[in-house]
Amino acid sequence: MLHITGRISIPLSEIEIKAVRAQGAGGQNVNKVSSAIHLRFDIPASSLPDAIKERLLQLNDQRITKQGVVVIKAQAYRSQEQNCDEALERLRDLVGSVAVLAKKRRPTQPTRSSQKRRLESKNKRGQLKAARRRSPLDS
Repeated sequence: MLHITGRISIPLSEIEIKAVRAQGAGGQNVNKVSSAIHLRFDIPASSLPDAIKERLLQLNDQRITKQGVVVIKAQAYRSQEQNCDEALERLRDLVGSVAVLAKKRRPTQPTRSSQKRRLESKNKRGQLKAARRRSPLDS
């Protein structure tokens, strides 16, 4: 089980993990060993709650295909186990980001004293600038 929050978890049977060869430089090791991990997770077919499924599908994330499949490739490490752990952690972060709802912002009004302070500081600044101007009598 991949635990997301206290109540939400994903069975490992719903996550498809496949080892592939890593890209880039690495010498002989990269040519012989399949150390990179391709993780695939089908959102619509998963056992996640419907609300979380909807929020995941509405995310504008390049890792989610049009069919609703999360594809994560992890190849930062030389060991397959570390890459697998990193891919699962990235999936946990992705699902966890939509699991917690952001609080709704309640619009507030500025207090009367803060409005008064703001107007007084504007007036003081205006008087300071007016004092810098040359008067017409000086010329």
